[in-house]
Amino acid sequence: MNVALTRGLARITSGAVFPYQSAVIRIGFSLTWLAFLLREWVNRDELYGPDSPWSWQMARQLNAANQAFTVLMWSDSPRWFEVVYAAAIAAAVMLLVGWRTRTASVLFMVGVLALQNRSVFEGDGGDNVIHVMAVYLVFTRCGQVWSLDARRARRIPADGRDVVGIVMWAFFAAVLTLVTVLDKLGAGWALVFWGALAGQAAWWLVRRYAPGEPRSVVEMTGNVVHAGAMLVIAVQVCFIYATAGWYKIQGPQWENGTALYYALHLNDFTPWPGLSHALAGNGLLVMLITYGTVIFESAFPFALINRHVKNVLLPMMMCGHVGIGFIFGLPFFALGMITADALFLPTSFLRWVGDRIGRTLQAVRATPTSPTVESPTWLPGGAVVRQPMEEGHGDADGEVEAET
Repeated sequence: MNVALTRGLARITSGAVFPYQSAVIRIGFSLTWLAFLLREWVNRDELYGPDSPWSWQMARQLNAANQAFTVLMWSDSPRWFEVVYAAAIAAAVMLLVGWRTRTASVLFMVGVLALQNRSVFEGDGGDNVIHVMAVYLVFTRCGQVWSLDARRARRIPADGRDVVGIVMWAFFAAVLTLVTVLDKLGAGWALVFWGALAGQAAWWLVRRYAPGEPRSVVEMTGNVVHAGAMLVIAVQVCFIYATAGWYKIQGPQWENGTALYYALHLNDFTPWPGLSHALAGNGLLVMLITYGTVIFESAFPFALINRHVKNVLLPMMMCGHVGIGFIFGLPFFALGMITADALFLPTSFLRWVGDRIGRTLQAVRATPTSPTVESPTWLPGGAVVRQPMEEGHGDADGEVEAET
């Protein structure tokens, strides 16, 4: 047990655990939210803006009662709403590409809370998932791989001067000071934002002026917080499935296997009436899908214990969400839940997918230096065979070297 605890502590403190899984949920949730905001651009005023049936005054009364945070309650000006909506889109893009991930994650959370807490009766379960995960992502180091931050870290020394970072910190410090002076933040949220700003400053100072043991301690602290946040996210996903499954068991339509039949006849969730009615007309298929949904959701937390069972169950759950998104017209709910499922994908599979995508992008960007140069031959493991060039071109040995 001592050996296991020692290894576990070393694993948690030495680096960010599950960097590829954290990158997947960062990309997945930011992409889902960005797609939703762009899709509803033409309807933004009716959903969250001045033309919403849930008026600004009604939202203000509700938020005063439940203490929900949204910057849209700072002003009822249509221009302020447009600024916040555009800023939410920009924050989602920043988090998607992994540029200034620490700052982007905080801005992403502010954008999600601002819009969703403005009109709490809009959306579906997918919005609830993004709402919760946006808070958790702030505490993760989700830009370690597949991000612009990771590429910049490989190119710039760790103790190099970060002019852009200093400018961003100064700008947001001025904004936060103004907001605090105007008394727009409650005590709790003021503590959260000032704590995040102070953490950014402390990290920069330690990295710049104390590269020894103080920096190691700060790195270890960040890794421990990241590991705790990843654990909370995993537990949250398990709770989502477990509660969904157990609540379904208590419903009589789910007990007798007819719940899907009634869902396929709801006008609000039948974008393809012919397809929905055809599926509802197959009694055996309706019963199998209804019972299968309850079984898979209830068994999901327990299936994670066995790696082989998990790797079989995850593709089935993802395919089920794809079906829900297409048949019931809930694409953003499906994307959100698929992202949550992707948290449990094996690291080897994620790295394989990342390598494939990277090679594809390299092949698209690659341009031949000469029309007589042959394409390199890819070998397993990323090796490249050097192909001979025609006489009169290239090096003295007549070969051209390609790098992965």
